[in-house]
Amino acid sequence: MRFVSIDVETANADMASICSIGAAAFEDGVIVDEWYSLIDPDDYFDPINVSIHGITEAAVRSAPTFKSAMLEIERRLTDQIVVTHTHFDRVAMHQAANRWSVPIIRCTWLDSARVVRRTWADCARSGYGLSAVCKRIGYTFDHHNALEDAKASGHILLAAMRDSELDLDGIIQRVFQPINPTANGSTASIKREGNADGEFAGGVIVFTGALEIPRREAADIAASVGFEVAAGVTKKTTLLVVGDTDVHQLAGHEKSSKHRKAEELAAAGHPIRIIRETDFKQLVAAV
Repeated sequence: MRFVSIDVETANADMASICSIGAAAFEDGVIVDEWYSLIDPDDYFDPINVSIHGITEAAVRSAPTFKSAMLEIERRLTDQIVVTHTHFDRVAMHQAANRWSVPIIRCTWLDSARVVRRTWADCARSGYGLSAVCKRIGYTFDHHNALEDAKASGHILLAAMRDSELDLDGIIQRVFQPINPTANGSTASIKREGNADGEFAGGVIVFTGALEIPRREAADIAASVGFEVAAGVTKKTTLLVVGDTDVHQLAGHEKSSKHRKAEELAAAGHPIRIIRETDFKQLVAAV
């Protein structure tokens, strides 16, 4: 398991005005490499920004520009999972790349704030800032130093993986799901009549667990290929689609009630199949 967490500070309100960058590479839960550099933004320093991070125009006078530092940045981030806390640092990197006419880094971006909002229920709407979360997990750091903030983001991700019992791939999948996976549509809104001319006309499908695509969208797709979409599992159900994360992580009575009922019906001889969301996508794509 490897990822690189980064953070940047800016000289002014222009997000392209990066004046420092820090990066920490994590492997198997420990930091294996650190890098910090001041960056000359070739721009003015707003007193507000200076009051936050303490970096001045004089401090960056002999520092590389973003363009000059790009080879080092690419070496560390290309083809990596790159973690930032909120979207700010990712957007700043893109804006700086555009300003200096250099390629945008090819990597997989992961927002640790989005991870936090999906890991701890009381952080879903507030309290997911870097300082607040670090206080929660007991991690101390020097805020607004780019390397310190980068390392903090990485430790937040590790804590979220521990508490959610998801690996890195599971975390990446989870951030694209709703904060509350079971609240992406009422059961009434999920019901659909199937297309009578569809490939799967006559089949009855039910969805359960944390889906990557919105539940309503999944229901529309299923109905378009012929499935009747039902809210709950009954003896008429022919197919239960379970979120990929649930398939990998859940067992026994930790499974949803729909999942357990489907297994009971299948064991009793009813013609019902249970598949992952990934398989459902492949199934309907082949029609």
